[in-house]
Amino acid sequence: MSIRSSIEAITSPTCIASVTPAAGVLGPSLICSDAFILLRSRQLCSVLVWVEHPDKVWESATVIADYRSGVLIVKLDESGVIRQLKVPDEQSLPPLRNPSLLIGQNDLTSLSYLHEPAVLHNLKVRFCELNVIYTYCGIVLVAINPYYDLPIYGDETIMAYRGQSMGDLDPHIFAVSEEAYTKLERERRDQSIIVSGESGAGKTVSAKYAMRYFAAVGGNASETQVEKKVLASSPIMEAIGNAKTTRNDNSSRFGKYIEIHFDNSYRISGASMRTYLLEKSRVVYQSAGERNYHVFYQICAARDFLPGLYLDHQDTFQYLNQGGSPNIDAVDDLKAFNETKGALTTLGVSDSEQMNMFLILATVLHIGNIEFHNCDPDTPGKDLEDEFGQIFKPHLLLTRHLARVELTRWLTHRRIASAHEVIVSRMDRERAAFARDALAKRIYSELFMYIVKCVNRALDTGGAKYHFIGVLDIYGFETFEINSFEQFCINYANEKLQQQFNSHVFKLEQDEYIKEEISWTMIDFYDNQPCIDLIEDKLGILAMLDEECRVPQGSDHGFVRKLHEKCKSYPHFVKPRFGNAAGPPASLGNFYYKMAKDLRNSKNE
Repeated sequence: MSIRSSIEAITSPTCIASVTPAAGVLGPSLICSDAFILLRSRQLCSVLVWVEHPDKVWESATVIADYRSGVLIVKLDESGVIRQLKVPDEQSLPPLRNPSLLIGQNDLTSLSYLHEPAVLHNLKVRFCELNVIYTYCGIVLVAINPYYDLPIYGDETIMAYRGQSMGDLDPHIFAVSEEAYTKLERERRDQSIIVSGESGAGKTVSAKYAMRYFAAVGGNASETQVEKKVLASSPIMEAIGNAKTTRNDNSSRFGKYIEIHFDNSYRISGASMRTYLLEKSRVVYQSAGERNYHVFYQICAARDFLPGLYLDHQDTFQYLNQGGSPNIDAVDDLKAFNETKGALTTLGVSDSEQMNMFLILATVLHIGNIEFHNCDPDTPGKDLEDEFGQIFKPHLLLTRHLARVELTRWLTHRRIASAHEVIVSRMDRERAAFARDALAKRIYSELFMYIVKCVNRALDTGGAKYHFIGVLDIYGFETFEINSFEQFCINYANEKLQQQFNSHVFKLEQDEYIKEEISWTMIDFYDNQPCIDLIEDKLGILAMLDEECRVPQGSDHGFVRKLHEKCKSYPHFVKPRFGNAAGPPASLGNFYYKMAKDLRNSKNE
């Protein structure tokens, strides 16, 4: 496995950054200007470099002959193999290696050369050889997920970082938390911490430790109660918002922003939570090797304790058996159900209210088992009504509160309103199945938001709210074999976050240097504004999507056709050679989005 893929897949860095940047974070130039100087003087012999490798991504090498006629001769350090590198111009020079005395630095900006191989190698040395998971990159903390608990988060460690600046002690999530808390006290300005990374990077755990720090440094009993409630919300939110994916057995399929509120003396007075980008499509569809949200498997495992819901083994439900991966190693769904139920009780949710939640979840599963056949035109909906008699038992929510005739009618018919009349027409099987799935997703989404309200109700202590520190836990850029509307929304959100980061770390800092007439080297960085313009402009992707959704006969093919016609002038729009796909390159590379069913998913949102 390559160096880069090892760090991403096995250790998966998480980036944690304070929104308010500290001074002097730019560090060395990203351009290896020294290599250009050596090239011009022809003095490249014995220079240490990085060369590309098909499997390892990067491999260390030593130049053994001076540059001549577009060819550079190097010797690979590990194997001793001699290679000839084509160097047609200065931009093709291999990246220079840092001196050995700089390897393992706790701040990446201390490196002489700050490029991809240097960053990956430094992180690898710190994690694999020094057994350290945290590394600074200016105001950014890079965290590598070790996938096991470390004894570095106790009360003694918390107090060790209290009152210390970020550079005083080793890199740690507590150092970032202390920086935010100190700035809140000193500057009387609200602060935020952004936690971003790939699935499995450890974002949620990092956010938990940050909140634990804020609770611990408060100094009275009320903070402990807030911390207890915030921690109690975790198993609840994981049950309804996390699922097994091919990359992570407990992947958060939503983003959340938690605000820790403080009174005028900077004591914790409460908390609140906002959620974003819930992956609604997972309720009705899962790819191979993946699961639906954990809570569905939990209630199936607890079916003996939930009489009247007509639950069965998870494999009997269409919404749970598509991924072919019903179980998670070392996870007991019944035990997890009891933890979820206990957490709801801790937050003050009554037993009857909990039962109603489980009732709604069971209803979603039963909806998924509805199948549509060719209805008799003389008795529209009769076969579906007969099926309801088998699927929806008299005690279930929908048959208790909704008229069965109305429900069967609007799962098989649609209403189109014009200026003068309302037309009701029969739907074919495909559209009826879409209506069924849309109903299930809407019910689950409403339940999800209701549970979030219950959590916020418990976290609101009624205390004064003068200041806050926000912790944003959101998944980073996603790219799969097939990227759909959810990935587009997630990556769009990350482009906006990347723009915020660029603004603070690069643009504002360089403007400050110019204002103060400080001597510095201009740093080239990727400005993603053109990519955002492609999405947000009047003739951009979102505008085209809204327009196609309003058209009565709007379709995925029509949407893609409009994109190809209206967006081709944007330099960042990529049209694939084959297939019904399109998309902008994200900050991490070209992402293509499959447009099949995206129009319907957009309408569902």
